[in-house]
Amino acid sequence: MFAVADGVSAAPQSHIGAALACRTAVNDLLGQLDEERKEPDWTRVVQAAAYQLLMRVARVGEPSEEHRREAIATLATTLVAGRVLPLADGTLRVDLVQVGDTAAWQLVEGLYHPLLGVESDDEISSSAVLALPRLPSALRPRSYQLPADGVLLVGTDGFGVPLGDGAGMVGELMAAGLSHPPREPRTLAHLLDFSRETFDDDRTLLAVWPRHRLTEGMP
Repeated sequence: MFAVADGVSAAPQSHIGAALACRTAVNDLLGQLDEERKEPDWTRVVQAAAYQLLMRVARVGEPSEEHRREAIATLATTLVAGRVLPLADGTLRVDLVQVGDTAAWQLVEGLYHPLLGVESDDEISSSAVLALPRLPSALRPRSYQLPADGVLLVGTDGFGVPLGDGAGMVGELMAAGLSHPPREPRTLAHLLDFSRETFDDDRTLLAVWPRHRLTEGMP
């Protein structure tokens, strides 16, 4: 189970909103495991995250419309939540739900395949990107089967914007560095510490490999 969020820059406490949304989404998904559901209730996951942002402002009692406006102005954040299931043939089943423009890709043989579109709303500031605690009119969960030699990437736009279509220097760097699982976590941090003029937004990247690939390249 995982969640990646990117606070809206116009909201002064969006970093708090992002952390709270991620924590709530993952906790709700884990709670649904205990309920032995066949499939996650993605609407519940997203609504739970949005509600916690509202309660951060309201503190006690049910949030009012005024609390909602304050949460939008101060805590707004995008969110991608999902789960990864290992399959018997070495592939992975990936289920995702998205609010806003945080993106996901399938990296296979050096090529990046986008897995999500962009949820937008004309009423939200900051490039018309929809963000929690606002909710889309309809959630569109996506399901994919990740090839046995593929990598799942989920990242904020601090990574996604310089990546672009993956054909440039950043794409080449990431494809080479992420084609196999790194031997230690700081390798991923080192890869993300690239320098590109004008690209200085916060960067978060989640990478998932099938378990059988963990020993690739090891002595």
